[in-house]
Amino acid sequence: MLSWLQQPVNFREVLSDEAFEPAHAEYYSGPPGKPLKLLLQARTDFLSIWRATDYAEKVSQIRILGRQVVLVNSPELIRQVVVKRHENFERKSPQMRRALEYLLGDGLFISDGETWKQRRGLVADIVHMNRVPSFGPIMEKTAGELVERWAGIPEGQTLNVLHEMAGLTAEIISRSVFGNQLGEDSANAVTDSFTSYQSLIDSINLGYFIGFDEGLPVLRTPSLRRSVKRLHRIIDKVVEDHLAGRGDHNSMVELLIRRQQRSPELKLDVVALRNEAATIFMAGHETTAATLTWAWYLLSRAPWVERAVHAELDRVCGGRAPTIDDVPRLEWCKAVIEESLRLYPPVPILARQNKQADTIGDIDVAPGSLILIVPWLLHRTPSLFTAPHEFRPERFMGGKRPTPYSYIPFASGPRVCPGLHFGLTEAVLCLAILAQRFRVRVAETHKVEPMCRLTLRPRGGLPVTLERRAA
Repeated sequence: MLSWLQQPVNFREVLSDEAFEPAHAEYYSGPPGKPLKLLLQARTDFLSIWRATDYAEKVSQIRILGRQVVLVNSPELIRQVVVKRHENFERKSPQMRRALEYLLGDGLFISDGETWKQRRGLVADIVHMNRVPSFGPIMEKTAGELVERWAGIPEGQTLNVLHEMAGLTAEIISRSVFGNQLGEDSANAVTDSFTSYQSLIDSINLGYFIGFDEGLPVLRTPSLRRSVKRLHRIIDKVVEDHLAGRGDHNSMVELLIRRQQRSPELKLDVVALRNEAATIFMAGHETTAATLTWAWYLLSRAPWVERAVHAELDRVCGGRAPTIDDVPRLEWCKAVIEESLRLYPPVPILARQNKQADTIGDIDVAPGSLILIVPWLLHRTPSLFTAPHEFRPERFMGGKRPTPYSYIPFASGPRVCPGLHFGLTEAVLCLAILAQRFRVRVAETHKVEPMCRLTLRPRGGLPVTLERRAA
C-alpha cells in the first residue's frame, strides 16, 4: 500500500576476526528541518530515522505537523518518566493502541487507568518468577520435540528459523497458558497470521499528527480481518476447551479463573479472559521467537562465541539434554540472549502519551504529546555501552550489569513486562537445548535487514541451514 512513499534504507554489517557488528540501519543523513520527510522515513523503517547525534544521553524534541514529539534517551530521565511520574506517562501511544486494539481488545498490554490497575497484579501473579520453574518441563519437552523434528531434516535444507522459533514458542505458551497442545497446523496458522497482521499495520498513525489525540482507527481491510479472525478462532478454541475441562488444571488460564472466582470485582468475564489470554499468548510467543531468531543470526556470524556456548553446554550438561535446573549455570547462553535483547530489543520503541502538561529535563511537554523511549537507541549509546554496535555477550558476564534504566528490553517501571522471567528463562533454555545438537547457519551471502513493525524482526524472516553436532 502506498509503496511509492517508501524511502530507501541502507544497512551496515561488519565482520572481522573475533569482532562482529551485526546489521543495523546507517545513521540518518537527511536534511534537518524536514519533519514530513522524517515522517515518511519512519513509515518505511522507524529504526532508520536516527542521526548519529541521537545516540547520546539527552532529551530532545521535534514538532511534526504541530504535534510535539519528545525523545528521552537518558537513564535518569527515563526513570522520571516510567517510575517517578508513571501515572502521567502510563498511557500507550495512539499508534500502539490503535494497532493492537482489534487484536487484543482491552488486554493489559494496551490498557490503562482502572482496567490496567485491576489486571496488572492479576497477570503479574500468573507469570510471576516463582511460578516459572513449574513450566520448565513444558519448555524442555516442546524444545526436545523440535530437536527430534530437526534431526529428520536433510542436511543442507533451508528453513526459515523465525518461523521455526515462532512455532516453538507458540506451542510452549499454548501448553503453559492453556494446558493444551496447539499442534503444528495451529502453531503455523498463528505464526503466519501474526506475520500478516504486522505487515498490514501501518508504522505511523497519521491521524494523530494531524490533530486527532486518539489517532484514527485502523482500516480493517479484508486481509486484516482474515488475519485477526484466524488468530481469534485458534485462541477462542483453546480457551473454550479449557473452560470445558479439556485443559491442564495447572495452566495459567486456570489460575486466572481461580483468581476471578476469589475476586469477582475483577469482572474478568469470558471476553476479558480471552483478551488477557490473547495478550499473554501473542506477547509471550512473539517476543521470545524474535529474540531466539536474532540469537541464531549472531551466533552464526560469531563462531568464537558459538564455540564458547558449545563448550559450556558440554561442561554443564555432558551428553544429557539441558533442563531448567541448568539455566543458572549456563552463563554464556544467558549472556547471548541478553546481548541479543540489547542489540535487537523485541519492542524497540516504547511510546507514551502524557495526560497532563509536564517537564522532562529542560523541556516543557504539552498534554497529549508523544513521548519516545527507544531501547534501540538507548542500548546503542556509546556513553552507556562500549562499542555499542558490536556483539559482545561478555558485557553481561562475571556479575557485570548495565547502568540502571540503560537496558530495558522488557520496558521498566510499573509497566515492565510481567512475563520477563518466563520469557528470559524460555529463551535461554531453548537456545541451550537446540544449540547442544545443532549449529544454525545463516548464509554468508544473505543480507540481514532489521525491520520494525509492531516488533523487531529480520525482514522476510531468516533463512538458515542446520549442521548436526555429536549427540
